[in-house]
Amino acid sequence: MTSSMEAAREIADAVLYEGYLLYPYRASARKNQNRWQFGVLVPPSYASAGHGEHSGSLTQCLVEPEADTVLHLRLRFLQLQHRSGGSDAVPEFDEAVEREVDAVVHLNDVLEAQQEVPVDVPGDIVTEPVDGAQVSRERWPLHGVLRLSARVLPGPYGVAELTVEMINTSDWDEPGSDRNAALRRSLIAAHTLLAITDGEFVPLLDPPEWARPAAEACRAERVWPVMVGEEGSRDMLLLTPIILSDYPSIAPESAGELFDGTENDEILTLRTMVLTDEEKAEARATDERARELLDRVDSMPGEMLERLHGVVRYMEGVTGVTKREPDSVETITTPGAPWWDPGADASVDPDTDSVMVNGVAVAKGSQVVLRPGHRRADAQDMFLAGHVATVCAVLLDVDGETHVAVTLDDDPGTDMAIAHGRFRYFAPDELEPRS
Repeated sequence: MTSSMEAAREIADAVLYEGYLLYPYRASARKNQNRWQFGVLVPPSYASAGHGEHSGSLTQCLVEPEADTVLHLRLRFLQLQHRSGGSDAVPEFDEAVEREVDAVVHLNDVLEAQQEVPVDVPGDIVTEPVDGAQVSRERWPLHGVLRLSARVLPGPYGVAELTVEMINTSDWDEPGSDRNAALRRSLIAAHTLLAITDGEFVPLLDPPEWARPAAEACRAERVWPVMVGEEGSRDMLLLTPIILSDYPSIAPESAGELFDGTENDEILTLRTMVLTDEEKAEARATDERARELLDRVDSMPGEMLERLHGVVRYMEGVTGVTKREPDSVETITTPGAPWWDPGADASVDPDTDSVMVNGVAVAKGSQVVLRPGHRRADAQDMFLAGHVATVCAVLLDVDGETHVAVTLDDDPGTDMAIAHGRFRYFAPDELEPRS
């Protein structure tokens, strides 16, 4: 299972370093003096002091077990490392060190009794000369536990509900200290990779119908379980403090980690490019990862920068389109035709497709009376209630939902709207066929 763990590492690393260092990547920037918004498990005494922080997280998932199902766990987090001393060129800063705790347990053992995996990370102080001055890096000890429990759910399917808790048990007795001090004894960006052999996980976001009630009953507190690995595989979960969809992936256009959550690569890259030489020098001195980021951006070739601007992803493959002639039908192969191309699917034609409304087939050219409000409360649409409109197309979206494009019969700008392809869209149940 080691190979599967490594395959999921790219996603796990993105979670680990999300928000690690924020633009403009300098220690002097105020937002880099209060960091690590995701997956922070603080000491219990700090959590109980009413700061709105938590010392643990919990998630539940469903397992289809076999006779000897084995669970492989890898808890990953950052340990704070405070850098001090040195010269002005090496500012005081909170760095971080990656930590991993691995464990292998048999599901049968977890079903019989709660299992615990201890987390113990020592603290230390390391001093080294940098630019003629002594730089000190101090880490504080961390203690925690990864707690597993499970039960077989009632019913004919034999599915097991697995509960995974990550808990920080570190001592912290500094009342009145700020959050940055508590972070010294915190598990930062904590998440778990959970793999299985001789068994399968049940998808929770889109479960099979038989498992839906059990999936909806699963709890997720401060971590979110998503499938990772090859699309359709069911042997690995990522328990992440960031809500993701199943089978997340890193965009191939991304040249490397930019750390700053909620921003996109192009914006951050362009912003980083226009930093002054003095600002870049400070950022490089702030953190080794910031130095690597600046070096990558400064040496980025133009064609790679252009790739960041945007890309069209095809949601489904197309093997051919149908060309209709008066006396023949010919299929023309067009590999990779985009899903939004009206000619990409010969079975769909907005000019001829229809939808049943109150037992009447409504298609292009049909007149309808608008009855908006069944599913939305848009004020502008509500004003159109009772107006007569003409259908211009019947359309399907990628989710299979039907939308009817219309123009208002009493709108003096209708001809211009048609010329520009501008329509009003309604669901079939918001229309009434005009007799």
